[in-house]
Amino acid sequence: MTRAPAFLVAIHDVTPAHDERVRRIMQLLAECGVDQYAMLVVPQWHGAWEVPQHPDFARLLQERAAAGAEIFLHGLRHDEVGIPRAWRHHLQAYGRTRGEGEFMALSPAEAGARLDRGLEVLRQSGLNPVGFVPPAWLHGRDGLRLLRERKLAFTESSWAVFNLMTGVRVRASAFCWSTRTEWHQAAGALIAAGRLRIQARSPLLRLAIHPPDIEARRVRDSLRRVLDGLLAYRAAASYRAVLSAPTQPT
Repeated sequence: MTRAPAFLVAIHDVTPAHDERVRRIMQLLAECGVDQYAMLVVPQWHGAWEVPQHPDFARLLQERAAAGAEIFLHGLRHDEVGIPRAWRHHLQAYGRTRGEGEFMALSPAEAGARLDRGLEVLRQSGLNPVGFVPPAWLHGRDGLRLLRERKLAFTESSWAVFNLMTGVRVRASAFCWSTRTEWHQAAGALIAAGRLRIQARSPLLRLAIHPPDIEARRVRDSLRRVLDGLLAYRAAASYRAVLSAPTQPT
């Protein structure tokens, strides 16, 4: 059981399409002394880049999982190609994602089929996911029920992490950067620095790292400062450890 304070690290959009970037993120985490993190794997990034067809990348993920990293399914293809949005979905996704909220507008039947296919592809790659995180943290209708039916223990939203088997819920917001423009990068670095001070006493914090973050200098430097700042008084933890602690049920 992990004692507070702790923090969670998740590498999003783990796919062979971002092979070099993912390796660089892993290297940065290793340099900072972080060996507990989650890898949110996309089995068929944008309809291609199927993980089993890239054995070197699959082997990297297997090695990291054997060393303690947790594997999460992160959609099937991540994007929304061929999925029409209703007006409520545009409101739900406003300011959060542009066409990358794959599970948000799916029916339960469609979502279940994509979950099954995604799990099949990852297991073909020698990976055993412990949970599921939808792209942009946008769950669809009956999403949690679908995950429980497939015995996926852990998930998260933009504001909390969940153990679906026990009902444990822990509130935790995520540090997340945007690399869209220089202005977004600068603003994200300022916000991250402020949050590092303001939320110093929060029981749990999360870092969501995306592949483009490692290439944008301002974001990369901000990420390193946040990691160093958190490690000064917190321990990086696994989702399993954090969500085994008794806390408020969902």
